[in-house]
Amino acid sequence: MVSGVGAVTGSAAAALYGITVKAQRPRLVPNEKVPSVPYESTEWKSGGKTVKGWFLSHADAESPGPGPVIIVAHGWGSNRSRVLRYALPLYDEGYSILMYDARSHGESEFYKTPTGLQFRDDLLAALNWLGQRTEVDPSRIGVLGHSLGAFGAVLALDEGAPIAALVTDSMPVKFETMIGAELKRRKLPQFPLAHLLPRMMVWRSGISRSMMKRANPARILSDNARNRMTPVLLVHSRKDGFIPSSELNLVLSHAPDLPHLFVDAEGHSASDRDPAFWPAVTTFFRTALQKK
Repeated sequence: MVSGVGAVTGSAAAALYGITVKAQRPRLVPNEKVPSVPYESTEWKSGGKTVKGWFLSHADAESPGPGPVIIVAHGWGSNRSRVLRYALPLYDEGYSILMYDARSHGESEFYKTPTGLQFRDDLLAALNWLGQRTEVDPSRIGVLGHSLGAFGAVLALDEGAPIAALVTDSMPVKFETMIGAELKRRKLPQFPLAHLLPRMMVWRSGISRSMMKRANPARILSDNARNRMTPVLLVHSRKDGFIPSSELNLVLSHAPDLPHLFVDAEGHSASDRDPAFWPAVTTFFRTALQKK
């Protein structure tokens, strides 16, 4: 009887591990479009893996000297071509743009255990790459992050990343929300997986308890606002059925005065279609990234 219980327990653990591996492997979506403006194909290393990107430079004879750049960071299961919807309007505003595929996404190299911490580290590697470009003003680097790309950008702030302005769009805040969204996408039951998978993922990824405690966007953004460091604009759609707008409300419960915008576009990747989005975003970057 004891051996039978042990066999059942072992089978359940193996099944949970298998589900965790699948849930931690983002769908690989190929880049189906390229920028409609001049661009440079780029690559660099992050965590020993190759990251592929595009650099849309505005530097020319008419605008000599280093200028502002905005990094556009995509979310889980996406790629750089899918966030051209942000990049091209910002390029038209006069900014150079850097965009890239996070590891295990698009054309970048496979990474065994991707998490929000990996999105942070990939952004830090992108910032390091920009630091080598003479046409970039290192004091005027902005970031627009969508979903987990925004989560990684906020975690990068906690590492002292040289981000001069940050816009988050549809950002998850709680680890449980991220897991629940992935379970929903894969049509897997929330209970008990939403409670069990986070622990298995953390164990599989080798993330320490102290790091998990630190990876708290509400705390990071509250500290950032209190110390008047990086300007931040938080955007979320009330009609986001994937990552609910209650995630933004959670952040505001810690820092109610943070600049934010609720929009009403339908879906998780549609905020930019709301008429209030671009006036708010362009005004924010224009103010935060102006030459001192």
